[in-house]
Amino acid sequence: MIAILRPALAVVGLLTLLLGLAVPLGFTGLAGTLFPAAAGGSLIERDGKVVGSALIGQGFASARYFHPRPSATTAPDPENPGSTTASPYNAAASAASQAAPTSQALLEAVKERQAALGGGAVPADAVTASGSGLDPHISPENAARQVARVAAARGLPAARVAALVAVQTEGREFGLLGEPRVNVLRLNLALDALR
Repeated sequence: MIAILRPALAVVGLLTLLLGLAVPLGFTGLAGTLFPAAAGGSLIERDGKVVGSALIGQGFASARYFHPRPSATTAPDPENPGSTTASPYNAAASAASQAAPTSQALLEAVKERQAALGGGAVPADAVTASGSGLDPHISPENAARQVARVAAARGLPAARVAALVAVQTEGREFGLLGEPRVNVLRLNLALDALR
């Protein structure tokens, strides 16, 4: 029996060391060497201080800033064990609402968000959360819809703010993957840097 188990346990131990330790450490080292910013979390600094990540959305509520997509992230409810409560932009709990398109709660939330934006037609990403609940980007249409509010709150010409949105708009990856998008944190930092 021991003669049969010894080779099997040796293979399991070897594969564990190789695939569970050596390969992940090798890929981590390679990523850190080839893509240091991305491997470090794509952190964005301002005046030597980390203010966020280009990969994780965060809330901006002031009229002076562009607003991100709604967030569907949650956290454990301290008053009701086993339940959750809304915790927008909670990077420790990346998840969608899991509500189906026919969900009455989702439809009501979308209608509330649409009404808060003045009603009428609005870009879908202005009233719906992303799959992760932490998408750092908005569509150029969503950004364009916010230009007048941001310009008025800052006392800037709308054309200048619109030009900044155009500069901050990222195209499709490799010219064909994904959709054009605007990173909200980068846009707001560029907005703060305007003189």
